[in-house]
Amino acid sequence: MFRQIIYIITLVCTLLSFTPTIYAADQPLYAKWGKIAMNETKNKYHAAIVDYLHMGRTQINENITEEKFKLWLRKANQQEFGVYITIRFDTHTEQILFIHFEETAH
Repeated sequence: MFRQIIYIITLVCTLLSFTPTIYAADQPLYAKWGKIAMNETKNKYHAAIVDYLHMGRTQINENITEEKFKLWLRKANQQEFGVYITIRFDTHTEQILFIHFEETAH
């Protein structure tokens, strides 16, 4: 009887010591630049962002990287249009060199 009690206590303690570990998903490398693209677009166009697409990252050279996004916007009058956003930045310091906007109907 005593052995069974010890066994049960040991089993319960062992099971309680296994706590599930939850790992947060890492954000993609472009997440920071996507937030900047959305904020700068909102400030420039004063329109709601309807859709978001990360088009890719390009390493221009060892010091310069470029992120490209396409945002779909809707103005207050319900007019919709797309904007391509290019953010070029220093690869090492992440200092923004320029942000370029190009509107598109598609």
